[in-house]
Amino acid sequence: MSERDLRRIEVLSDVRAGRRTVAAAAAVLAISERQAYRSLARYEVGGDSGLIHKARGRTSNRSRNEGIRRYAVELVKTRHADFGPRLATKMLLDKHELRVGRETLRR
Repeated sequence: MSERDLRRIEVLSDVRAGRRTVAAAAAVLAISERQAYRSLARYEVGGDSGLIHKARGRTSNRSRNEGIRRYAVELVKTRHADFGPRLATKMLLDKHELRVGRETLRR
């Protein structure tokens, strides 16, 4: 868990124990009162793990297949090594019909 998650758990346990109001907790956590109520409900149902984002540890829905990324990088290294990332991206799309972001090639 991150420091932020631990802080959120600490503040919400204070709310459950009656040592802090939901409005005060929202101010401390820099979230709206409505979000504080939602977080408190998730904390009561799921405990500590209820506050952790459900997508943590999963790959992005926008990520490319690792094989396609490797193939694109290999094509650029072998055929378009002297191109910058922007031109290499355009060449991959025009000549190989392969769409990758320029940041993928830049890295």
